[in-house]
Amino acid sequence: MRVLGVDPGLTRCGVGVVDGAPGRPLRMAGVGVVRTPAEAEIGQRLLLVEQGIEAWLDEHRPDLVAVERVFAQHNVRTVMGTAQASAVAMLCATRRGIPVTLHTPSEVKAAVTGSGRADKAQVTAMVQRLLRLDAPPKPADAADALALAICHIWRGGAANRLEAAVAAARATARPAAGTTPRSTPRSTPPRGISR
Repeated sequence: MRVLGVDPGLTRCGVGVVDGAPGRPLRMAGVGVVRTPAEAEIGQRLLLVEQGIEAWLDEHRPDLVAVERVFAQHNVRTVMGTAQASAVAMLCATRRGIPVTLHTPSEVKAAVTGSGRADKAQVTAMVQRLLRLDAPPKPADAADALALAICHIWRGGAANRLEAAVAAARATARPAAGTTPRSTPRSTPPRGISR
């Protein structure tokens, strides 16, 4: 499986591509950052993010895109920009028919380091180790994008299989269209006999 991880942001949008499967060695296929100038208007910045992600999708042709789920922070302006960049990434993938999944920062940290409270330095160190890289990926946004891809390969695949199994079980449990479920006949005593 090839996964494009996206750590959304307007100034720096981290992107990282990882090939792998649960229980097998992982391989980095690419890592980088899509940058936009802080002084540009929001529409122009979002267009640049879109063009950058489209270029990554063209070059690497991932099977799935994993995006960091945006969560509320104290700085509303930062959250808005992150959410907008996240939406652009989801739109680019969906337009091409590529499945998109969202992972929270704590899910990613737990998958990569074993602790949902790990700091950025610990995540970066584990990404370097898991992908057998000579140096840590920089900036941190790029390392976070790789961590998202790793998280999905290790955790998302199992979650997707569970969801598919539950959906299949529900589909077989439903009565066929046009039929009514059988009800257990109620036994009534013969007339004159009371219970």
